[in-house]
Amino acid sequence: MTNLRSRMDSGALLDLLGNENRRRILRLLARKPSYVTEISEYIGVSPKAVIDHLRRLEEAGLVESHVDEKRRKYFHIAQNLRLEVRVSPYDFGTKSAYPASADLDLGNCSHLRVRTAFDGEQGVADLAARLDELRDLERELSMAQRWVQGRLTEVQSELTTYAEENGGHLTTDILSALAGENRSIDGIAREVEVPESLVERVLEDLSESDVVDRTDDGWTITG
Repeated sequence: MTNLRSRMDSGALLDLLGNENRRRILRLLARKPSYVTEISEYIGVSPKAVIDHLRRLEEAGLVESHVDEKRRKYFHIAQNLRLEVRVSPYDFGTKSAYPASADLDLGNCSHLRVRTAFDGEQGVADLAARLDELRDLERELSMAQRWVQGRLTEVQSELTTYAEENGGHLTTDILSALAGENRSIDGIAREVEVPESLVERVLEDLSESDVVDRTDDGWTITG
């Protein structure tokens, strides 16, 4: 059985969540644990259909169940998951992100500066203030992601203006893979997911234009 702990494929998650009723079930369960009849009334479909949706969500590891003292079976969301979808003229992809370790220090990130330290108090007022601050941080990170996506598209557009005469998007991907370091042909081929022979052909063309150089360790951008 596939579950979140085994890192379910992001494409499979996207297919699973493409169903509106399953999304509505998760929206309800995000508010409170619920039983089948309650879910059925909330989304307006038969209990039989709800059971089928819940089965698929359980198999994916998105939902778990427990039985209360009255032997009523309640369903609840299993754990945190973030599913990202990227669509631009230069990229399409999905990525599932799971909760990072509590030991992760965002303050040590190379390109990100956020305050992650909190006071040790655990009173209701302190927890409410922490929740509010984290929600503000979540909004800011979301805006930062959108800004980065926009800048990525702009830079890729500028790079593609050059690359259009030298191999198109594949040239852009290869130059991106070479940015800031020497790379071997097989390493580049794995990253851009094309045959090594095609990568080598593009690199040879770029070399003739003095864009890249061959080194002892592989290839590098000239400047």
